[in-house]
Amino acid sequence: MKVFSKHKIKNSLKLSVLDGISFSAMAGLTQNYITPFALALKATTSQIGLLASIPNLTMAVSQLTAPAFTERAGSRKGLILPMVLMHALMWGPILLIPYLFPTAGVWWLIVFITLSTVIGGLANPAWGSLMADLVPGEMRGRYFSFRGRIMVLVTMAFSLIAGAVLQFYTDKVFIGFTIIFGGALLSRLLSLYFLSGMYEPAVSQNAEKKQSLLHLAKHLGSSNLGRFTLYVSLIMFATSIAGPFFSVYMLRDLKFSYATYVMITTAHAISNVAFQTFWGRRADRAGNIKVIRFVSCLLPFIPLLWLGSYNMFYLMGAEVFSGMTWAGFNLAASNFVYDASDQENRTKQIALFNAFNGVAVCLGALLGGYLAPHLPVLFDYNIRTLFMISGLTRGLIVIVFLRIIFEVRHVPKMNLYQFLLGRPVPEEMPDNKK
Repeated sequence: MKVFSKHKIKNSLKLSVLDGISFSAMAGLTQNYITPFALALKATTSQIGLLASIPNLTMAVSQLTAPAFTERAGSRKGLILPMVLMHALMWGPILLIPYLFPTAGVWWLIVFITLSTVIGGLANPAWGSLMADLVPGEMRGRYFSFRGRIMVLVTMAFSLIAGAVLQFYTDKVFIGFTIIFGGALLSRLLSLYFLSGMYEPAVSQNAEKKQSLLHLAKHLGSSNLGRFTLYVSLIMFATSIAGPFFSVYMLRDLKFSYATYVMITTAHAISNVAFQTFWGRRADRAGNIKVIRFVSCLLPFIPLLWLGSYNMFYLMGAEVFSGMTWAGFNLAASNFVYDASDQENRTKQIALFNAFNGVAVCLGALLGGYLAPHLPVLFDYNIRTLFMISGLTRGLIVIVFLRIIFEVRHVPKMNLYQFLLGRPVPEEMPDNKK
């Protein structure tokens, strides 16, 4: 029986990689092109801020309902599959916006992206809980870095394809957007097919360990996972002050072509791929928090680098640095949540983590959208002033809050030199504090 279960788990992990490939094809065709689509619809800077904030706020609120929906569905896949189907179909009305709503297209885009984000987000806690059960703790860094590396490569490839399509249809840009969003719909349907074949292990029903969502929220500041959730949320807030406006800066202020825009964003993806394995191995050996602490010290410099030059190749270098840093942060953050959560409450704990992050992203984007038109022009463009504020805010958060989170696994003690080389000291000592 155990052999049969191991076979089903192994097969599910392969299907999860295929699901990741399909999802990444959708992401590559869309994630860097929602803002350009909005700009093509004549969106203002404030509307770009709303486009980045409202979907994340509603998604954050909806995350709190995800555990209840999972229980009502009877299983995690019982919620995941219908949500993924609806998420795929949402690209239909989005691609029709220029034809159905030519005068108020931006507002309809905000509505449809909000619905899409909420629907897609409802499946995330259940999916995270499922994957945490399928992937053994000692190999999460390697597995998710492998999966993530493939996903970033696919995302990059399809982002290049999308950029080429838009460049080809520069004079009829909405035809280009129709093609790439139609491709996103088909890719997400393929993702649904692979998810449907995955095995779902039984969830522990230990009633004594189960806690309500309200109880977990009330005690967020008193647990290691709760403090980590608050820290990541603050980082997301500071990041989102500037995050939605890099595309605006390149396409509107610097007047880069779609081809140049794609080259710069692709540099981020290439760097992300290159460092997935590097960070995955170090997370497995030294612990996720060691990776988080190292890359957190680099995060404040990402937006500040954009103040140095307008040169395309310089900005590509800045994106290489960004891709390297975020590869480590995102991988280690998601794996730490899996490590620090318990099976009985994992869906709820992931939902809280996502909810707090969603609210933080929303507030950051709203603040950025409000500040951008009103900031003094310190660096030729007021959006560059916004980049400076984001960088300084990240630095302050790292200095104040990074010290309050600790590793939950027993990992060898390493100094910085050994950590970067991936070599522990000869005598292994636990470096965890609960």
